[in-house]
Amino acid sequence: MVSEFSDGKKLSPSNKLPYAGLGRRFLALIADFFVLSLIFFPVTRVVKGVWIMSRGDHFWGYGWLVTDPLCIIFLGAIVAYFIMLEGIFGATVGKRLLSLRVIKVNGGRPGIRRALARNLLRAVDALPAFNILGVVLILSSPERARFGDRLAGTRVIVNR
Repeated sequence: MVSEFSDGKKLSPSNKLPYAGLGRRFLALIADFFVLSLIFFPVTRVVKGVWIMSRGDHFWGYGWLVTDPLCIIFLGAIVAYFIMLEGIFGATVGKRLLSLRVIKVNGGRPGIRRALARNLLRAVDALPAFNILGVVLILSSPERARFGDRLAGTRVIVNR
């Protein structure tokens, strides 16, 4: 089986893929949240009158549960950011900056459904806390695949 990447590179069983490690993936995630912050902080300033919201700035806060409409919109924007960019382009801004790409196991672009699955399964990878399951799976897998990648049939590679 031979598949072709969008840039014309070929993937065949004889090619060993350069799977992305934990450090590079973490740096890409930090870069993505920096990019998102460039939008979220100014919006928060305009809507709430503060750059960073405190507990008193939230509407409908119950203990640890925050159901502020602005926070819910931001959460939806974060989920959409990862799903759309990874599904359509194979990389978020952070992944692109660190030369990473999300691919199907056969080498093609993941598409929206696979990107949706891998990103919704971040909740499982986060268990029991601090993304411990995802970290353990990335470190122990020859393909450096977290649970979401395994179920979605995707992998994160270093784009050479």
